[in-house]
Amino acid sequence: MKKYIPPMLIFGLFETIAVTLWLTKDNLFYLLNFTYIGGCIAAGLALFIRGKAYARRFVQFAVGSYMLIYLGLICGENMQIEGFWYYLFLGVFEAAVIHYAVAKIFGPLFFGRGWCGYACWTAMILDLLPYKKPQSPRRKLGFIRYIVFAVSFAVVTGLFLVKAAKLEEIMFWLFIGGNLLYYAAGISLAFILKDNRAFCKYICPVTVFLKPMSYYSMLRIHCDESKCIHCKKCLRACPMNVEVNCESRKRKNATECILCYECVKECPVKALR
Repeated sequence: MKKYIPPMLIFGLFETIAVTLWLTKDNLFYLLNFTYIGGCIAAGLALFIRGKAYARRFVQFAVGSYMLIYLGLICGENMQIEGFWYYLFLGVFEAAVIHYAVAKIFGPLFFGRGWCGYACWTAMILDLLPYKKPQSPRRKLGFIRYIVFAVSFAVVTGLFLVKAAKLEEIMFWLFIGGNLLYYAAGISLAFILKDNRAFCKYICPVTVFLKPMSYYSMLRIHCDESKCIHCKKCLRACPMNVEVNCESRKRKNATECILCYECVKECPVKALR
């Protein structure tokens, strides 16, 4: 049973968040929401431990579809970065603010860029495309993410400054439009650059939040450099071009790791864990 301790710890962490928010916000939704998400992630980790190839895909669709379809389309919550700015400007600790705090601002201290690998509804579609292993070197286009980040902030700020009517309805349509734009950009870039994760590397504004805390993540891929034979199979397998055959936190693209464990699967000498 020792090998199942990590999934149990993950579930315990999410359950603690669930109960805390339920009691402090007096809203049963938070208990159900975070229990479901934590349960899906824990189940996925357990499946991974059992060697099931579909483990990560299970979590991606279980969590990603729930957030996109149920929370976004059915409940009308803008879970994109614009939704975060919206609720932040309203001064309420609700919906997207809680989501960002848990998954994308403070959460990465514990599980790094796990959001990108296991819960992002954009990436769950991009990962189905044919270029799972990047076919070309990483481009120096990361600056685009900061432009998109600034534009999202400016758009929501502008709506508040002009006191736009029916702001909640506008935010819902921004969620619809933003997702369509993200999917179109992500799929196009994947085929143009022959890299499923090109959108994540160059365009996604959420990474501006994710990257700083991810550097100090408790959960990370470790490399026993004394075992490494420098075959570079791990480097070719990594969808985010992380220098995984180095143990230092300063390794190239260190904050980009999405914990997909493709590198671990490829390592012939079990130097990665």
